[in-house]
Amino acid sequence: MRYPLLDVVALGILSAALPAGAQSPQPAKAPTPATTATPSTPAAPSVPTVTPEQAQLLKSSEAFIRNLFSWGTDFKVTLGPLSSSSSPDFYSLPIKVTINGQNDAGVFYVSKDGKTFMRGDVYDMSADPFADNRAKLHPDGNPSLGPADAKITLVEFSDFECPHCRQLYQSMKVLEPEYPTIRVVFKDFPITQIHPWAETAAIGARCAFMQSPDSFWRVHDSIFESQDVISTENVWDKLQLFARQAGLDTEAFKTCMTAPEARQAVEANQAEGVSLGVNSTPTVFVNGRPAIGGEKPTLEQYINYQIQTLHLTPPAAAAKTDQKSPTPKH
Repeated sequence: MRYPLLDVVALGILSAALPAGAQSPQPAKAPTPATTATPSTPAAPSVPTVTPEQAQLLKSSEAFIRNLFSWGTDFKVTLGPLSSSSSPDFYSLPIKVTINGQNDAGVFYVSKDGKTFMRGDVYDMSADPFADNRAKLHPDGNPSLGPADAKITLVEFSDFECPHCRQLYQSMKVLEPEYPTIRVVFKDFPITQIHPWAETAAIGARCAFMQSPDSFWRVHDSIFESQDVISTENVWDKLQLFARQAGLDTEAFKTCMTAPEARQAVEANQAEGVSLGVNSTPTVFVNGRPAIGGEKPTLEQYINYQIQTLHLTPPAAAAKTDQKSPTPKH
């Protein structure tokens, strides 16, 4: 379970954490380069110009935030830079807090006159709030089930060692037959801080996909079904067993496990997740709408809403129509 500082420390209760489906985050690693280049001296980053009024606003905001959340001197708090928000009267204020080696970050809003501090999300009501998410999601080139041209796509960021991801796997076995016209895309988000064999499993599953897309799902299922008996000591042996059971070429599979391509694909998925604000697993996007924790009732709600707003035929109605259709004569 994830215990974000900006929620838990602020509220002083562990119950402020995300739903039970949340696992602690780890920043995505930069993709491993295919070739080694001679590093060049990077250009010095441009420092945003801060007016005296903004400097005073940052100072007063930090004092207010420390008092609001009871953040003493043992908390390192970094604010800024201030930037424009969707409301012309408010600045967007990034905040990073560190204590005991734990980091968390978020974005708050402060009025330009320094009188109002706001938590939460600010939306432009003239725009689709999930359009940016859909633009950042790249489902192609990843394991998927369902029609490629589906009107509803679920993109799942998952960790093979995460117990709540296994619960989502079990829920999806029920949901997929109930909604046969949706597309489900799997993306890796191994959290190696707390799940030491998750990344190796993700690489193994990606190798299965690279060799045979259909076989990915057999390996995927085997990993989740065997989650309780996999360890850092036996994960390689287990993956080779699953690959053999899925009918893969085990020698090619072993070669893939040590080659950079599969690892780079896993890291690319992680980076995509981070760009979308994913910081716990499982996180599922339903046509860009995030469902943190991937709870089955929430997914059903989001899918049914999309069916209604897109004027699609509900699964139950489609099934009844199929049952009433006469058997064609030959």
